[in-house]
Amino acid sequence: MKLGSPFRPRLLSALLFSIFLGSAPATPAQERGELRIATSYKLMTLDPQYANLNENTSLLSHIFERLVYQDENLELKPGLATSWRPLSDTQWAFKLRDKVRFHDGSAFDADDVVYTIERIRDFLKPPSGGFRSYVSGIKSVSAPDPLTVLIETDGAVPNLPLFFSSLFVMNRPSEGVETTEDLNAGHPPNGTGPYRFESWSSGESLRLARNDDYWGGRPAWSKVTFRVIENPAARVAALSTGEVDVADAIPARDVASLKERGARVASVGAARVNFVQFDVARDTLPGVTDKSDEPIANPFKNPLVRRALTLATDRGILVDKILAGYGTAAAQVFPNGLPGTSAKLLPEAPNYDEAKMLLAKAGFPDGFNLVLAGPAGRYPGDAESLQAVAQSWARIGVNAQPAAAPFSVFNTKRAAGDYGVWYGGTSGEAVDIILHTLLASPDPERGTGALNFGKYRNEAFDAMLARAESIAVGPERNAALAQATELVMADQPIIPLYHFHHIVGYGSRIGSYVLHPRGWTTAMQTRPAME
Repeated sequence: MKLGSPFRPRLLSALLFSIFLGSAPATPAQERGELRIATSYKLMTLDPQYANLNENTSLLSHIFERLVYQDENLELKPGLATSWRPLSDTQWAFKLRDKVRFHDGSAFDADDVVYTIERIRDFLKPPSGGFRSYVSGIKSVSAPDPLTVLIETDGAVPNLPLFFSSLFVMNRPSEGVETTEDLNAGHPPNGTGPYRFESWSSGESLRLARNDDYWGGRPAWSKVTFRVIENPAARVAALSTGEVDVADAIPARDVASLKERGARVASVGAARVNFVQFDVARDTLPGVTDKSDEPIANPFKNPLVRRALTLATDRGILVDKILAGYGTAAAQVFPNGLPGTSAKLLPEAPNYDEAKMLLAKAGFPDGFNLVLAGPAGRYPGDAESLQAVAQSWARIGVNAQPAAAPFSVFNTKRAAGDYGVWYGGTSGEAVDIILHTLLASPDPERGTGALNFGKYRNEAFDAMLARAESIAVGPERNAALAQATELVMADQPIIPLYHFHHIVGYGSRIGSYVLHPRGWTTAMQTRPAME
């Protein structure tokens, strides 16, 4: 196991502009008919502003676009906005791209950006994981001319452009506000992206057609069909037999056999973390008992217990065995080397003797029992990781019963408080976004802690994070975020496990596939093979 290996982006920089703003312009020799993609992503809605989940943002990025996008190093680049600048601590000006049209032929302008912000901020009531926190600090938004947007915030928001790298721009309707129900019921999604909406069958398929008038150049594929295949083995089989041209979320164990059958594979370290999270708020927890199965006081309130379980977690097995090397052991929320990470935080090898001593010091010399919950089929190696963590913890007397469930079931039960400790994962645009949502104290007014299901609170960390977020994007901000991360990780509200690698397989019709650490699966990331 390579502990603390630095993150190494493996993307083709020369392709980034065409890939992440739209689609590589096709030459006659490159142009192809239908691109067939088998995806693990189950699109849950046609509303691009409803839920901040990769299954939505990845697939809907064919239809809708953002003002700003992130390159392979998570640096900001122009999208529908060509430039932006702060006018003061609380005012920003964004200049928009000219001669961009929506799929219905209407011109894109500043009024659409105003509508987008106001719809998210004032109208939508999405589930946790929505986009409202990105715009909650916006006091007002106006359009002094068709290609300029002025934004006033309640306080300093130095990373406002980063927030806009997550927000899809919608076309303002002639009257009222489009509802999520309207969009899901058949109102054709109307974006500016390289592909137009054709049809959607929830849980089965999404069909797209080329936008020949796309401002970024004519897309390479005339048609794109996404087939939802949630079972990894079935995705691998579909690629192996030529039923599809691209398959995402390939299990590491299947890479060698795919290559033997002529497929090619691309991979990149994910800008995300998979972790164990503790409920540290309640006095007693479901599934947490003594060795006689009698309820006990919540052991996770004690940082010594959290530290003991961290020391009893063997990340090497997870990375080397379960992920077959397609992963990096984690000690923080992003892989080392990305902006805002700390070079001081490196994964530790397990130390079972010290873990036992800490557990005894905390009052649990014989350990205790617990149910370790998690999703099955959501992340690479998720169900297997539950088993491996449980086996590691058994070595210090903590008997963990793995309880894997489909993600929809797991997510509902986690939000309802049915678990005391669980395995999960999250991704984001930047380190501060994950810290803000996963570890900051839950505060609906500030929009913090949306994914802090363990209800962890640390006032010192909150203050350090707030200070870091007040600094303009750059080295000083990154250093402040690293210091905040060091503080909170010392308290172990979560156990970072690994940063898995995104793995995509592709067949002979594809010349190359360029991966992004955010883990998107799009037609724009493919280049047709040359004849």
